[in-house]
Amino acid sequence: MWEKIKSGGLRSMVDSLSMQEATDLTFTYGTMNYKPLPVNIIRGENARVWDETGREYIDCIGAYSAVSHGHLSPNVVKIAKEQLDNIAVVSRAFINAEVGLFLHGLATFCELDRVCPMNTGAEAIETCIKLARKWGYTKKGVALGDAEIIVFDNNFHGRTTTIVGFSTEGDYNKYFGPYGAGFKSVPFGDIDALRAAITPNTVAILAEPIQAEGGILIPPDGWMTQVRELADEHNALVIWDEIQVGFYRTGKKFAWMHESGAEPDLIAVGKPLGGGILPVSAAVGKNHVMEVFQPGDHGSTFGGNPLGSAVALAALAEFETSDIPTRVAELGGKAMDFLNNMNLPHVQEVRGRGLLLGIEVKEGVDTKALSQELMAQGVLTKETRKRTFRLTPPLTIEEDTLMDALQRVEKAMSAVPV
Repeated sequence: MWEKIKSGGLRSMVDSLSMQEATDLTFTYGTMNYKPLPVNIIRGENARVWDETGREYIDCIGAYSAVSHGHLSPNVVKIAKEQLDNIAVVSRAFINAEVGLFLHGLATFCELDRVCPMNTGAEAIETCIKLARKWGYTKKGVALGDAEIIVFDNNFHGRTTTIVGFSTEGDYNKYFGPYGAGFKSVPFGDIDALRAAITPNTVAILAEPIQAEGGILIPPDGWMTQVRELADEHNALVIWDEIQVGFYRTGKKFAWMHESGAEPDLIAVGKPLGGGILPVSAAVGKNHVMEVFQPGDHGSTFGGNPLGSAVALAALAEFETSDIPTRVAELGGKAMDFLNNMNLPHVQEVRGRGLLLGIEVKEGVDTKALSQELMAQGVLTKETRKRTFRLTPPLTIEEDTLMDALQRVEKAMSAVPV
């Protein structure tokens, strides 16, 4: 095996594996923390993927927004290959030009001041938590060890033990405690509950502008602006988690921008920042928060490496030089119209903004059977939080491909008993 891989035979090994062989390897040697659908994806291009038999599917989950640029975006891949001819990984103990360009580019794109580069979304959130706590102790004057961060029910910010410790989803945290203190959870979108939870020890309010993993839950109009106003009133930070909903997924550069006056002190970004080929994330914020980090406070072996920086710059360039912002809003509107007009008895509610779409089916609909039927129709997605099927295709999806996918969704739903 190893000699074949070393001599360039990996591709032939992959192509020769059957669906059953790939499944056996996965379940024999991997942990069971995922239960994948029975489809073996070996190739992708934009919004389409193919299995080992050559069957084509429309990818309507897009790796939870990570493949916003489409599978193997030509420009992103080109820049990655060019970078691999020079240097890929350098310690942050040294200066690197690609990293410097990335820090400048992302700060400018986010309309904020400074960037702390990481790899995964969970790392970006952990970084925001550390920044907020140190800011609270060194600038707000909270007694050491007493800092509180307010979060929201049904949140999803990652899988570290700190983060699942303040999740309200039992499946995420039941067996992984004990957990640390310092977090309060209140109902999402309830400004009165938030107001009541704030104390002099509150250093930050951490929220997703739209709860994607929670089931595409959109807060009431004006709520984000009210969060900002409350934070200002009580000298606390606003942290928006834009990892899944940012980078034009909802039609705006960031989802918080759907409301004026909701600007953050910190945002966590990731997923699309890696251009669909690498994990790249960051905490991005205003000077008054970011400056609390000093050498030794935080770090990451791979966070801010030259290859990831080059890929992220390529990803940002695609956003800044394409018609993605306009087309996402237009396609999202057409998709919502189609979904709202399906008139199927299966559907409880359709929620969405841009190309962040959720179809909540009624209690009693067999979601497992529906997932299988969607796959049979050539549409790849899965339900989140039991009954909401999420559609987050690449933002580069062609209109006819999107409408084809939605028609297949309608057909799949019609085939499953209510």
